[in-house]
Amino acid sequence: MSLPASSAGPVASSSVRRQIVLLAAPALVQQGLLLTIQLYDQYLAGQFSQHHQAALTTANYLYWFTTSYAVVVNAGATALVGRFVGAQDWTLANRTTAQALVLALTFGLLGTAIAFAGLPGLIRLLALEGDSADIALDYLHPLAGLLPFYMLEVGGIACLVGAGDTRTGLKALTAVTLVNVPLAWGLSRGAWGLPNLGFLGIAWGTGLAHVFGSALVLTTLLRGRYGLRLRLGNLIPDGQLVARLLRVSVPAAVDSLSVGVFQFVFLGFVNRIGETAASAHGIALRLEGLGYLSGAAFATATAGIVGRALGEQRPDLAARAGWTAFGMGGLLMTGMGLNFFVFAEPMFELFAQGPDRQPVIDAGVPVLRLIAFAMPGLAGSIILTQALRGAGDTRVPVLITWVGFLGVRLPLAFLLTDPRGGYEWGLIGAWTAMFVDIYVRGVFFLARFAGGRWKRVRV
Repeated sequence: MSLPASSAGPVASSSVRRQIVLLAAPALVQQGLLLTIQLYDQYLAGQFSQHHQAALTTANYLYWFTTSYAVVVNAGATALVGRFVGAQDWTLANRTTAQALVLALTFGLLGTAIAFAGLPGLIRLLALEGDSADIALDYLHPLAGLLPFYMLEVGGIACLVGAGDTRTGLKALTAVTLVNVPLAWGLSRGAWGLPNLGFLGIAWGTGLAHVFGSALVLTTLLRGRYGLRLRLGNLIPDGQLVARLLRVSVPAAVDSLSVGVFQFVFLGFVNRIGETAASAHGIALRLEGLGYLSGAAFATATAGIVGRALGEQRPDLAARAGWTAFGMGGLLMTGMGLNFFVFAEPMFELFAQGPDRQPVIDAGVPVLRLIAFAMPGLAGSIILTQALRGAGDTRVPVLITWVGFLGVRLPLAFLLTDPRGGYEWGLIGAWTAMFVDIYVRGVFFLARFAGGRWKRVRV
């Protein structure tokens, strides 16, 4: 069983920054690979019509919802495994890992059933119509069917993050990328003897790649890694431990799912502006993801360290880890913002393809340059949220999310994009609302973490 003394167990007070870097580096590459898949899918979709590009924007929003949905397992898994590893209680750490995987499979199957029943109505609610709506629905079906494999993959990775391992997640995403890239290309074009599924081949490539990723993660846990080892006896449902997992995860999932629902409403405002705005919005989101995922890498590292430090009864180390990750991740994200501002036009020219590309570029470049200035606020929201989740503090963040979206982003987006709001600024109006919301929530999360109440949360 792999159990590096320098990486698992207690958090060394003299090397918090070093540990953050060692954990964030694999997570950063992992997030980069995830973004590569998203940008690659966007590129492949660009070879089809604007209907397909608009459909992919909506489909990506809906598939991104699965990331929020997975928090119902991930938040509790990382927090509890981290606490038990910090306390050197390997028996409970391994039982928690097994129970988290049982929850991942259960919620994966439940999510598949809900998706097949609810997707048609949801797409209509998002104001996507005609060919774009039909294309989006067909695209999402294979991804929904393979959701349980994705849930097992990310659930296992969340447990390992709690133990101090971000390398397995990197290996899994590397494998997913290496499978996805040729498979999506071949299935969307009928290359190398594969069936020609056209636009749907992109979705099948992504879904099947995650099947491979889940197999890799489960195999790693069966063999043992960083003190965690999956044993069949631990898979028997343990009501008390499941309740502890859900006590942390459910508020975090409500938070993330709320973001997903509010994002759907926000997307509805964008879709009503027109297909050009929807296409530009989708490309801008994928590019902005370069900044978002940079912060997410430091957030992943922080959650595990905070949990283990609190398990050691060292809240001072947990706080130091949160602030250090915020400073380092925020600096990196600000640098990405500078790139967005300077290189917005060539970035859009790369991903906006086809004869009607220029209107998409004209609509998208200004919003990418605007969001470049939001990176410090976004760093607060991403990194400090995960620091709080690593501590098991998942209830107050729900209120912060609701204030940001219900009190700021959605009302302001209505005001600046809908004719009934009095202003019709188009896509730049929607992204202005996003910009203001990012800073409002960033300040609230900063205040919550600085207040220190999360240090006394029991999980």
